[in-house]
Amino acid sequence: MRVAHIAAALLTIAGVAVLNAPIPASAADDALAQVIAGSWRTPKMVARDPVRHPAEELAFFGLKPDMTVVEIWPGGGYWTEILAPYLRDRGTLYAAGFPKGPGEEESKGRIAFKAKLDANPAVFGKVKVTELGKGKYDIAPAGSADLVVTFRNVHNWMGDGWAEDAFAAFFKALKPGGILGVEEHRGAADKPQDPKGENGYVRQDYTIELAKKAGFELVASSEINANPKDTKDYPQGVWTLPPTFALGDKDRAKYAAIGEADNFALKFRKPAK
Repeated sequence: MRVAHIAAALLTIAGVAVLNAPIPASAADDALAQVIAGSWRTPKMVARDPVRHPAEELAFFGLKPDMTVVEIWPGGGYWTEILAPYLRDRGTLYAAGFPKGPGEEESKGRIAFKAKLDANPAVFGKVKVTELGKGKYDIAPAGSADLVVTFRNVHNWMGDGWAEDAFAAFFKALKPGGILGVEEHRGAADKPQDPKGENGYVRQDYTIELAKKAGFELVASSEINANPKDTKDYPQGVWTLPPTFALGDKDRAKYAAIGEADNFALKFRKPAK
């Protein structure tokens, strides 16, 4: 399967590349296009591809089939369904999930993710499961990863008070020159950042400062998942919008018309020296 070439426009602002048009999916190579079209993928996740732009975003982060990649908090496995088969033969995938606390029962999410991996060893059998949570930061051997990716999670770590520790863990896991890819719901630039991120939105500049404090340098930003319709002022925060629809049927058509949140994607590098 080949994906048609689409011109990509890159601007440079203050030394940082800004992507204003989609990277061609073909840049990620045919193998990535094939796994995105894979029959093992969950239909409800496939339905979100037009909004999440998996080929373009992974190409922006620089994914290659021989990389060691750490996926942070895989959740239901949207990205795992793509990364695991793509990396299976030549690379390595670590899935750093939310850990079980002392005396805590195994959560439904962890049980479901494990069941997902166990049910299809041909696709997921080589995934290495690790943990990321407060006090648990060994997501992969130090200096082993080429790429760490996290999607829409920064606000959670802010709310629990360990966002800086999370970024430090990413820095530790990466090789010198390794890449950190961050996607998050973009907070309004004209409003102060809630340090707890309770509405699910995080200012882009706030995220950049978190990464820089850990030692990263910003390489590029992308507007692949931008949504100018998102006004970021909803009764239940970002979860008012699809796919969550926190208000249920109340004003559902209105929020469906807005679509998923306005999201930024940032690409950072661990300095080579």
